[in-house]
Parts: sequence; structure tokens; C-alpha cells
Amino acid sequence: MTKFGFGQDIGRIIQTAYVVKDIHAAIDWWVTSAQTGPWFLLDHFLADDHVYRGQKSTADVAIAMGFAGSMCIELIQPLDGEPSVYKETVDQRGYGFHHLGLAVADVDAEIDAYRAKGYEVAFRAGVPTGGAVAYLDNGENDPGFLELIPATPGMDDVFTRFWAASQNWDGSNPVRPFG
Repeated sequence: MTKFGFGQDIGRIIQTAYVVKDIHAAIDWWVTSAQTGPWFLLDHFLADDHVYRGQKSTADVAIAMGFAGSMCIELIQPLDGEPSVYKETVDQRGYGFHHLGLAVADVDAEIDAYRAKGYEVAFRAGVPTGGAVAYLDNGENDPGFLELIPATPGMDDVFTRFWAASQNWDGSNPVRPFG
């Protein structure tokens, strides 16, 4: 597989993400101001394998995904005050842009390649679509983190389903369950 069902290629940016104060208000802005939707909402994203800067993470976030053309837009709301890459961004710069997501065939190999360029892993978490994502930090975080997203068949299926729902979307049912 070199091209995903939603039109993007492996090895390319497939996602742009924002950390938001209120996920429902953010979804409403994207729907009413940017005519983007529908949104697929996961009320809680927390698992035992989340690691933030080398330590087990217990931070809980809500996540919503939608598509603008072939680009996945992700909204992330921290739900508690636990240390995380999301809280770190809010504390340093406030709400807004957080990361770009790059689809890769082998996350571990890409981590090694990015380490050679001066990056470190700031966050790692298993994802329901298969494999684990890794957020990379080069010490500057300008403009934000880089997320390595495993290009699995499960990821392609979920992202393609969300993208397909956005095609000719008529504005109805703007918030839908993630699963």
C-alpha cells in the first residue's frame, strides 16, 4: 500500500492537530465557521501503555477527528491536569496548533532516523488502529510536535471511513461516535 483510501500517501503529512479548551465548542467552530465535518468523537483516550517523557502517563484526553479534503483534522482536549504533551503545549503556548501527523510504515525505524536528527520521543501510545504513535520533540517544538502514525490497514480503514463521511456531507449529525 502506498496510497491510503482517503487520498494521502505513506510518508506524507496526513493530519494536523490542535489542543483545545472545550472539544464541543471547537467542533462547533469547525462545523459552523469552516463547514468541516462530520466529527468522530472519542470521549476518553487513556491506556496503560501511554508514556510521557519516559514516565507512565495517566493523562486523559478527549479526541475528535474530521476531514477537510484529504487532511485529517484532530482536536484534543486535556481532561485533567496530569502531565502530558498536551498540557505541556497549553502551559508553554496556550491552546491552538499542537502537531503534524506523518504516516509511516515503521514507527521504530523512523524514531531512529529522527533521533539522528536531534529529536527525542516525548510521548508514545498504542492506538486501536494498530501499532503505537510517537510524538517527537526536537527541543524547539516550533511550530509543534511531529507525530509518527503507523500506516496500518486499521488506520487506513478508520481514516478512510471518516474521510468518506465528509464527502458531500450535508451538515447533519455533526458529532458521531469514534468507534
